[in-house]
Amino acid sequence: MGVSELTPRRQQILQFIRDFVEEKGYSPTVRDIGKGCGISSPAAVQRHLDILKEEGYIHREPEVFRSISIIDEGSKGITSVPLLGTISAGNPIPVPTSDTLTAIPEETLRLPEDLTQGKDNIFALKVKGTSMLDALIDDGDIVLMEQASTANDGEMVAVWLKNEQEVTLKRIYRESGKLRLQPANTQMRPMYQGPDNLEIQGKVIGVIRKLR
Repeated sequence: MGVSELTPRRQQILQFIRDFVEEKGYSPTVRDIGKGCGISSPAAVQRHLDILKEEGYIHREPEVFRSISIIDEGSKGITSVPLLGTISAGNPIPVPTSDTLTAIPEETLRLPEDLTQGKDNIFALKVKGTSMLDALIDDGDIVLMEQASTANDGEMVAVWLKNEQEVTLKRIYRESGKLRLQPANTQMRPMYQGPDNLEIQGKVIGVIRKLR
């Protein structure tokens, strides 16, 4: 079925989604679509979206906020990655809870599949700080993370510090019963943590550079 064969209402919704993403840079919510298309019932919007998804016009991740995207021929090889917030690449910064990596994302990134290496368990975090500068990760960059609870020495990881209730981005090394969290910046010192106080939440698989 071509777009011209859709009902006028569904054509309107598709065009609204396309225009919204082009203007805002992120996907609309059900409420945004209802308001923009003059549909008062969220359930009615949801029914239209379900049909558009079934017929292959849109992609939508269940339970993920702002994940609606238009499926075009040019979007083949594109995948959706949730941006889940900010991670420190300096001194650790507090985060709301230890469950930050399963929280509702700030937005959804549409990226080429080669950046995610064909893996499904990928999320993104915005970097705050410069402790990984020598690893070419600067303040404001976005790191692509693979969910993981273990890592090899030297791998770059997101770690949750339980007692401090903080999360940070560092390379990890095991030394004499402790774990060394090593910055990639000669101006900063490593952090040492006991294994009971540290929880690995993901490993870096790629970096999206901030435009400067």
